[in-house]
Amino acid sequence: MIKYPELIKSFTKEDYLNNKVNLHIHSTYSDGLAAFEEIETQAADKLKYFSITDHNTVQGYCENPQTTAIPGVEFDVWYKYIFLHLLAYGIDVKHPSMQKFYAKDKRGTEMDLVRFFAKRDIKKLINAIHDAGGIAVLAHPCCCWALNMEHFVKDLINLGLDGIEVYYPYPRWRKYIKFSNPSQIEPLADKYDLIKTGGTDCHSTTL
Repeated sequence: MIKYPELIKSFTKEDYLNNKVNLHIHSTYSDGLAAFEEIETQAADKLKYFSITDHNTVQGYCENPQTTAIPGVEFDVWYKYIFLHLLAYGIDVKHPSMQKFYAKDKRGTEMDLVRFFAKRDIKKLINAIHDAGGIAVLAHPCCCWALNMEHFVKDLINLGLDGIEVYYPYPRWRKYIKFSNPSQIEPLADKYDLIKTGGTDCHSTTL
């Protein structure tokens, strides 16, 4: 049986920067343009490891049980005044503790307004991820409206956060959100011994 947390810990900075590992991809099960199966086919030719992290749903994994993708899902959740995305990796997607956190319909996987008003309790969500054998990772932290990134990350660590997405293509967002600088994320991960992950946040038809 694959121990996904240990596998993800073994990935290096070069794996992400050389596009050998991509742990942030979306399919048509949420708001991506490529079918789950199409992503698998492309990944087989391009990547050593990958994860399809649709918004608030694991339907792709349930309907494609033979997939080689690392189980993943990206949850919309609030912490105090901050809206954030929390990635769950390596979970048993059918674990009972996870069921109440999945979207109830397609709108909850692709409509920004519906997702923005998500009412998931972040502490209970992180506990559920751990109960399901996975790790909880803060996605694209510099997209969060956190006035003090280090305090924000420390608070999430106190709630059980395991990792942080370090290797992420921020430029498209930087003209809008400038509370923090991407260059500070890797040092924070090192300082607090967080698992470092990365991915392209691909929503297109090609990886």
